[in-house]
Parts: sequence; C-alpha cells; structure tokens
Amino acid sequence: MTVERTETDMLGERDLPADALFGIHTLRAAENFDVSGIRLRDFPEFVQSLAMVKKAAARTNKELQLLAPDVADAIDRACDRLITCEDLTDHFPIDMMQGGAGTSTNMNVNEVVANLALLEIGKVPGDYAAVHPNDHVNLSQSTNDVYPTAIRVTVMRGCAAVLEAQQRLRDTFGRKGEEFANIAKVGRTQLQDAVPMFLGQEFDAFAETIDEDIIQLRKAMELMREMNLGGTAIGTGLNAPEGFSVSACRHLSEISRLEMVPARNFVEATSDTGAFVSFSGTLKRIAVKLSKICNDLRLLSSGPRAGLGEIRLPPRQAGSSIMPGKVNPVIPEMMNQIGFQIIGNDLTVTLAASAGQLQLNAMEPVIVLNILQSMRLLARGMDILRERCVDGIEADADRCRFLYDQSLILAASLNPVVGYSKAAILAKAALASGTSLRQAAEADGSFSRAQLDQIFGVAQSSSVVLKRI
Repeated sequence: MTVERTETDMLGERDLPADALFGIHTLRAAENFDVSGIRLRDFPEFVQSLAMVKKAAARTNKELQLLAPDVADAIDRACDRLITCEDLTDHFPIDMMQGGAGTSTNMNVNEVVANLALLEIGKVPGDYAAVHPNDHVNLSQSTNDVYPTAIRVTVMRGCAAVLEAQQRLRDTFGRKGEEFANIAKVGRTQLQDAVPMFLGQEFDAFAETIDEDIIQLRKAMELMREMNLGGTAIGTGLNAPEGFSVSACRHLSEISRLEMVPARNFVEATSDTGAFVSFSGTLKRIAVKLSKICNDLRLLSSGPRAGLGEIRLPPRQAGSSIMPGKVNPVIPEMMNQIGFQIIGNDLTVTLAASAGQLQLNAMEPVIVLNILQSMRLLARGMDILRERCVDGIEADADRCRFLYDQSLILAASLNPVVGYSKAAILAKAALASGTSLRQAAEADGSFSRAQLDQIFGVAQSSSVVLKRI
C-alpha cells in the first residue's frame, strides 16, 4: 500500500505521497495547469536561482533575528541541495505556463525547501509546525519580488553560455575569413552581380556582425542586475523589515556570484517588465542576424552545379527519400527555424509585458518560459552551427573564379577610367552578346590593345579593385 499524508489549505484536504517533497499547493497547481507539458523541472537553472533567492532570504531573516538560527540553517542547507543540482527534479512537476503571476512556482520551491529542511532536522515531510513553507521559507517575501528576482538571476547566469557560443562562432567565421582571404568572387546586391570582393571579406563580415551582438547582449544583461527583492507584494515592502532588501541583495550577490543591486523604486520595479522586453529584443536581434547568415550560407552553397556553388558545406545526411545523391543544407536550415521560434518568443514576451495591470504583471510565467527557451535554443544552435557546419566549410575557388570572369562586375571599376556612361554601354553590349566585358570593349573599336591592357589591367588589379578594408 502507498503511504500517504494529508495536507490542508483554505480549499480543504488533499492526500499526497508521504515522501513527496512538494505539498498541497503544488499538487493543486499541477492539476490546474497541465497544459504545455513544459515543467519547472525542465529548467533546473531556474529552480537553482529560486533556491538562491530563498537561501539569501533565510540568511537575512537570521541576521535580523526573525528566524531561529536552527531553522534558518536548515533552510540554508536545503537550498544548497537544489543549488548543487541534486536529482530532485521529480518534485517540481508544475507547468511553466500558469496563472497566478508565478505563485505556484514560488510555492513549489517553498514546499520543497521546507520539506528538505524538515529532513535536515530529523522531521518528516509535512511537519510544517517545525519549518513552514510560508511562515519560514517565504518569510519577508512575496511571489511578486521572489519570482522576478529569480528570473533576473537565471537570465544573467544563463548569459554565459550564450556569450561563449557567440564567441566561438565568431572566431570560427574569423578563421574562415583568413582562410578565404585571397579568393576573388562576385559581390552581389539584390541577388544581382554588383562589384568584386574577396570570399574572405564575406566571412569576416559574418564574424563582425556576431561580435556586434556580443556587445549588445552584454549591455542587455546589465539591465537584469536591478532586483525588487524586499518590495514584497507591490513594492511597498509590506511584512519585510527595514534593511531586508539591502541585506538580501548582499547575500544573493555572494551566493549567485553576480553583482545585484536593489531597485531605486520598488513599486516601479515590481510592475515593470521593461528589462525583459529589452533582453528578449536583443535575443531576437541575434536570431534575426544569424538567420540572415544562414540564408547566405545556403545561397552560396546552392547547387552544387546549377546554383552559386561558391562554397561547399560539409555533408551531414542524405537529403531526399527520392532523389539519390541530394544533400541539403540541414544545419543552416535548423538555425533558420531556431530564429523563427525566437522571433515568435519575442512577440509573446512583448504581448505579455504589455498585459501588465496596475501594480503587477501577472504574465511573467510566459515571459520567463520564452526567454529561457530562446537562450537555450541560441546557445545550443550556435554550437551545432559551428561544429556541424561552419568548421567544415570549404571554398570552391575555381567556381568563384569562373563566375568572377564571366560576370560584368568590373564595369563599376571602369567608371574612373572611361566614365559611367561608356562603362554602361560596354556592360550592356557584353550582356547582349554573351561575351566578356573586355571582348565587348574590343568589339566597340574605341580602344587600342594597349589601352585595353591598361584598362583591364587596372580593373583587375587586386591592389585597386579588391583591396581588403
């Protein structure tokens, strides 16, 4: 027989497994919000951050003599078990998509911490007279300051993985830029032949655009340092003693190894989600630019014989169930789809932020779900893109030279020599006759061979036309 315990709340009694670390509030939430299938346990980094907040609060309450030292220390040790990622995931079953502004998440953590603390002092789960989820673990706090503070801590901690993935991808594109530095090719605008360039310049540009986003992500991360812990329900600090916020901030900074600062105005900080909007917008910017890079990789590798074919992507799997030998650019396609998802996530964050009312935004659960999902997708996606695609890209120098020689891109370089109008006439004639630009100039009859040698010698000089910037 299953051994059970009974817990009571304002709605009545419920039975739980006797050894369950969660309590009645978590049980009801798991039943109420079984909607997305994405659970709190799927984001252990968020559980860790919530435990860090609880640990900081327990230490502060002990300092302020609001908690008995033995109770505070038991809560402290219980939080450590969550922070160190001990396998307790089964005790966080609630859906990330939930009503109540995150109260169910906060209570799930309160109950687990309380029951772990009870085990620490030799009691059984559910013996809340000794350590209570609300009266002790949640002392001097509210969901409305715990939850957003934990989101900020989670985002800042998770930024490291995104930044590292960006830096690795940037460096790989940079190395490819050096590898392809002397391969002349056609530069294109509006998918039309434009002017000469080096393939290395194209890859250098990929590296630079990622580097710019690294700078932007670091700036967005700074917005996350301001916390409202100590503001409790609406920012007025109800039930939090004087000095709680400053002390809790100090402890949280030590525990998380992040420099957190108290908000200047707790009422504003409790209702405002602007930092989340800005951060999500930066993730969208990164995703949009990576998707554009992947579009370029797919175009540059198109073919292999009937497309541009200037680069070769490493083949990763058969591309068709019906067309033998076909290989698709599956890794860039994956990154494109990650970009689409993150763009959609950002719209969700935007709408959720705009739905805040008066002193609280009750939509923070969907905000944190989408931001954490976007960060995870970006970090993993960029590493796969680098390892499974960019690292193995090869240039088809012969194809680049063939397209270069067959194009009319030197016409723009002739402007300083023969003028725009004459260069346009020559380009039009070459296009109509299917000949090279030089052949069209020879047929024009306006130039001697010495002049042609001089004009096209200048036009093709890498020191003039293909100068690397």
